[in-house]
Amino acid sequence: MTTATASLIEHSDNPYALSHLDALEAEAVHIFREVAGEFERPVILFSGGKDSIVMLHLALKAFAPAPVPFSLLHVDTGHNFPEVIAYRDRVVARHNLRLHVASVQQFIDDGRLRERPDGTRNPLQTVPLLDAIESNKFDAVFGGGRRDEEKARAKERVFSLRDEFGAWDPRRQRPELWSLYNGRHAVGEHVRVFPLSNWTELDVWQYIEREGIELPEIYYAHERDVFARDGMWLTAGEWGGPKEGETVVRRLIRYRTVGDMSCTGAVDSDAATIEQVITEIAASRLTERGATRADDKLSEAAMEDRKREGYF
Repeated sequence: MTTATASLIEHSDNPYALSHLDALEAEAVHIFREVAGEFERPVILFSGGKDSIVMLHLALKAFAPAPVPFSLLHVDTGHNFPEVIAYRDRVVARHNLRLHVASVQQFIDDGRLRERPDGTRNPLQTVPLLDAIESNKFDAVFGGGRRDEEKARAKERVFSLRDEFGAWDPRRQRPELWSLYNGRHAVGEHVRVFPLSNWTELDVWQYIEREGIELPEIYYAHERDVFARDGMWLTAGEWGGPKEGETVVRRLIRYRTVGDMSCTGAVDSDAATIEQVITEIAASRLTERGATRADDKLSEAAMEDRKREGYF
């Protein structure tokens, strides 16, 4: 363990006390096992981003040596980073997992969705996601959302009931005292489950370091052709960037979060190792979504509006 990480972990005089990472891991493992016992057809949302990677790692731990009893679901915008798609496919093959892909491009091609003028496809993920949940009869859907990411996500319980239209109503939130979770739902409804709710970005990275978890290389500093828009460095692509007057430059950057290329910004960074990333995050005063996600800046309540429509 690095000096930087060790200094950030609380120690106890009690030799039987769990470290904060052990406590978070135990909570997540309990949640996975609880869902396996309560629901018939759970699925794990897997994008190849760091949170979904940690979530899958925890699921593998929860049921080892047996295989994970859930399949994976990826809502593919068609504008994903190639490195992340390659990573996704490697992980699926390595662990012999079943992957469902809900394609935004397919919904655009058959007329069920229309391309946005700005080329951003993140808001278009809701319809393919809900279609995949309904057609596969998934009754519990694991997501990697964390409460520290964004204020709308901070309102959500670990078990989040969604109605027959996939919509979230904060008034229907259920109490979760003493780690007791209520998964009851009517026919057509489902429950979103967030095992990483109580984790922070720093917790995620410290856990990745401790467990030796492989990540897509774009999470570490590398040179890339980018252009500036709305205070962020975006990657050029088929989605429509750069526009006239936006100049492409080569910079040393890394990504703190991964999503649709049209709305996921990079940050200037020379953090090429996990130790350097942890040190960088510990000094940061912005969440990764607040610093690098253009789709969250569409309005003050952009995330909450999308959650009410069925988005994560």
